[in-house]
Amino acid sequence: EYGDIAMWAVVIFGIASALQYFWKFWGKVDVQVKRRRRRELLTLEQERARQRRAARVAAKGTVVTAILLTLASTPVHAQFLEFKNPKSPRTKDGKVNLAAPVQKQADGHPDLSGIWSTDAGYFRDLAKDLKPGAVDMLPAAKAVQQQRELSDHIGDPMAECMPPGVPRMDTSNSETALHPFKIVQTPSLVVLLYETSSNSTFRQVFLDGRPLPKDPQPSWLGYSIGKWEGSTLVVTTTGFNGREWIDTYKGHPQSDAAIVTERFTRRDYGHMDLEITIDDPKNYSKPWTAKLPMILLPDTDLIETYCENDTARKHGAVR
Repeated sequence: EYGDIAMWAVVIFGIASALQYFWKFWGKVDVQVKRRRRRELLTLEQERARQRRAARVAAKGTVVTAILLTLASTPVHAQFLEFKNPKSPRTKDGKVNLAAPVQKQADGHPDLSGIWSTDAGYFRDLAKDLKPGAVDMLPAAKAVQQQRELSDHIGDPMAECMPPGVPRMDTSNSETALHPFKIVQTPSLVVLLYETSSNSTFRQVFLDGRPLPKDPQPSWLGYSIGKWEGSTLVVTTTGFNGREWIDTYKGHPQSDAAIVTERFTRRDYGHMDLEITIDDPKNYSKPWTAKLPMILLPDTDLIETYCENDTARKHGAVR
């Protein structure tokens, strides 16, 4: 009897030892498996982080990428599609007659009101139509411009959801996203409403005789006053913060000493000439002027655009 008990004790002890060895071995295997999985997950997360960093760099470096990532996909013509402006001259088939004569306001000045756009090429390079040497940059400005162009535009404020600045906001278009601006005209004040490719914004052009501020607080859009020279509205803007880019692909610099002059001349109902002069002695040896053909976008209106970036997300501003 005692022999049977001893035999079963030996058997149970052997089974227990075997189980203990098995679980100890399996535990090592399980730890190894878990460690391998963690390494795989870490490697995957590192790759994802690398991709996120690459995406952020691309967004900062290429404004076109930022535009595609941040803007609503609704086309500009989707808003108030069925509304037709009763004041617009029309042909017999009901289409807006873009070749009709310029309308006048009650004070006798040409009516510049409407929604306007231009060739996207000026958004990339405001000086694209000018002859070589027309834009004579000083050495330091030339170095900045070349660095911006060669580095894929890293540091462009628009990639950080900042305003395009003046005059770039007059040309805020690309092949994939049309962002026009709207002129609202009164005798003493002209308001420019910008859809832009970063955030909706506005400018005020005062025609009440006030002078430009002598010591303005630097700003993205500056301070604007205007006057009429015949049928042309001449707008002078100063007081910039010096962080603006004049255009996107070339990255022409603009300093806080810049004076931007815009001359708006409406040729007929559907076409307007916009002449932009850059006078910036800190960056250019002489003033230079670009002439942009503007076209009216009839029977439509602006849409709201707002830019989202990583900083806004981190602070809970975007949900």
